[in-house]
This record gives sequence, C-alpha cells and structure tokens, in this order.
Amino acid sequence: MQFKRVVVTGLGAVTPLGNSAEDFWKSLVAGKSGAGPITRFDATKFRTRFACEVKNFDPGLYLDRKEARKMDPFVHYAIASTDEAVADSGITSETVNFNRVGVIWGSGIGGLLTFQEEVLNFGTGDGTPRFNPFFIPKMIVDSSAGLISMRHGFRGPNYCTVSACASSNNALIDAFTYLRTGRMEVCITGGSESAVTIAGVGGFNALKAMSERNDDPEKASRPYDKDRDGFVLGEGSAAIVLEEYEHAVKRGAKIYCEVVGGGMSSDAHHITAPHPEGLGFVLMLKDALRDAGLDPTSIDYINTHGTSTPLGDPLELNAIYEVFGEHAFKMNISSSKSMHGHLLGAAGAIEAAACIKAIEYQTAPPTINLDNLDDTIDPRFNLTANVSQKRSINYAMSNGFGFGGHNAAVIFKKIN
Repeated sequence: MQFKRVVVTGLGAVTPLGNSAEDFWKSLVAGKSGAGPITRFDATKFRTRFACEVKNFDPGLYLDRKEARKMDPFVHYAIASTDEAVADSGITSETVNFNRVGVIWGSGIGGLLTFQEEVLNFGTGDGTPRFNPFFIPKMIVDSSAGLISMRHGFRGPNYCTVSACASSNNALIDAFTYLRTGRMEVCITGGSESAVTIAGVGGFNALKAMSERNDDPEKASRPYDKDRDGFVLGEGSAAIVLEEYEHAVKRGAKIYCEVVGGGMSSDAHHITAPHPEGLGFVLMLKDALRDAGLDPTSIDYINTHGTSTPLGDPLELNAIYEVFGEHAFKMNISSSKSMHGHLLGAAGAIEAAACIKAIEYQTAPPTINLDNLDDTIDPRFNLTANVSQKRSINYAMSNGFGFGGHNAAVIFKKIN
C-alpha cells in the first residue's frame, strides 16, 4: 500500500529543565543540569540523595484541585504537556474530526507514588483495609491516555505502550504506523513518568544502577565519561502531535518536521543488562533505517539512549559504528540525559522532542559533564561534549532501550 506522510504539528513538555517545550529547549542548548537534592521525601538514608525533579509545577494551573487529587503526578505531567501540545498544534473540533484523533501514550511504571502511599498507609495502620477509592484508576499505567482523550474529546484509538524505558518510543512508532496507514488523521503521543519516590529511588539503588555522586549532583549524569557511576533519575513528560501530512497542510498547520521511520528489536538476553555484543541495538538501528528507506550516511544527529552507565554507553556507540561505519564520526551524537536525567518510560518522548527542536533550530544539544572520555570509547566520535553545536540537521534519530531487552528508535526529517 502507499503510505501517507506523517508530520509533527505540536509540542509540549514538563521537564526538569523547564515546564514548556521552549523552556526545555533553551536549557538544553545552554547545557544546564536539572539535577539537585531530592525534595519529594527525606532521602537522607538513601545511597542516592538527588534526582532531576520537575520544578515549580502546579497541577492547579491545569486541573481543578479536587480532580487533581484523583490523579497521580505522572498524569498531571501528561495533561500539562498535552494541553501545551494541542494548543500549539491548533487542532479544534471545528478544524479536525475528533473521531479520527487518537491517543497513544507511553509510561513504564505509571502511578508509583499512588501505589507506594496506599501500601504504606495500610502497612502503618491497624490492618483494616482502608484504601482510597481512586487507588486503582490513579495507579494504572493507561490512565494518562484515557484522561487525555476525555479532556479533549478525542475518540480515535486510545491505549498505553509499556516497554520500560523504550515505552514512549514505542508509542511514537505505533502512532506513526496508524497515521501512515490511514487509520487516523491526528494522534497525540508521548510519555510521562513520576518515579522520584521512596520506592523508585530505593528500587534503583538496590539494582546499583544510579549514580551516588551526592556531593555534586549537577555533575552526576556524565555519559561517556570515564568517571560515570550510573544514571540520574528524572521525571516529567513530553507530548507530540503527529498528523497526516495532507491533513496538516489542508488546515494550514505549522509543521515542525516529518517522521520517516521507526525501528524495533529485542535483545532476547537479560532482564536488565543489554546484549554483550549490542546485537539488539544493531538490529534496531538497521530496522529504523530500512523502514525510513535511508542510507546510513543520511543521519546527521543521534540523541542516544546514553544513560551514563559503564556497561550501556560503549555498547551503544559500538553498535552505531557497526551500522554507520566511518559516517559515525561525521554525525553529531549526544545524550540529553546528561541534563534532564533518565525519565524512564517518558525518556523517548522528551528525547524525541529534543530531536525535533534540533531540526527546528539546526543545533545539536550537548552531552554535558563529558570531561574525560572513557578509554574504551573511540575519540573520533563527535559526542558534542559540553557545548551545543550549530550544524545542518536534515535527519535526526532518537534511540531508546528498556529493561526486558526492548529497543526502539525513531527517525525525524527536516520538512521540504
């Protein structure tokens, strides 16, 4: 069949670097860190006592306070970012058939704070089962998708993708597929996560996955640096309005860029560790390029998964070299997680937003805190160390990998 073209017509974001898409981008290109001491709870006894928290966010700006209490913070973030993206896109019931507007949202964990609070309340009580009547709808991972559709009246396909830290990349790819095959005309996609909680920090500490650089949080997320010691937990959301190209043109929409391909694979290896030869990463990259019909030399910028872990960082770069060959040294590569931390199931969405903005402004954002390159990493890679770089970006790729061996990448193109 003849595929339809798919474009980006709206963006919204709530992040550790700013609570709008434009504020996020300004902080990103300026190389700012969103990390700081945890304020959500007393982290004194935890091995990691810092995170990249969303700051100065008031759900009351978007929701009636009574309604807000029925929702977990990951839903608050989703609604705020989606409100911005929908307004940015200009879609209304007068210009768009809402029966043909879908919502496909990604989250890896969902209402972790809600679950934690309800269990703690029960555990510290007298054993009488007193649970909030909104416990289940607040906690379930698909609540963002459902509530977004209810808020705006979108009646197209509606669901949540769950594939750990690849969740929102999978959501983007699903939305792209529905649109290019004509199953809908507009789709609100993206992801949200709010795991800076006792359970979230404690759980990742138990896995020994997070940095413990408590004396200098802003320097803790340092992908590719030989002194990295783990990732920094982040939270927030990004929303992206995808639209069939002719539909967008007909209504005179602003177009940021085009989505041209998505690649997926599985490591089939280990629940938390990547394949030791990066096999799944290679398969994902090749699948994305094949889906987009692109030669490897077409890609100008890659926002890597780049979590700042000793194992994952070099494996991803090795996979990039295996697929892109010598062109790997001509691209700009960076990990925006060095600034906003790891947003888990929302990582793909916020990093897709970074790629979309990189194309809009023809600028590759930096990898900050890259002071001493790991000896195992080829120095010929342009990892955009510490300072953003202006360059021609016609194609940008966003990579995402999740526990369980889930791999997903999305490719964006400057619109012609």
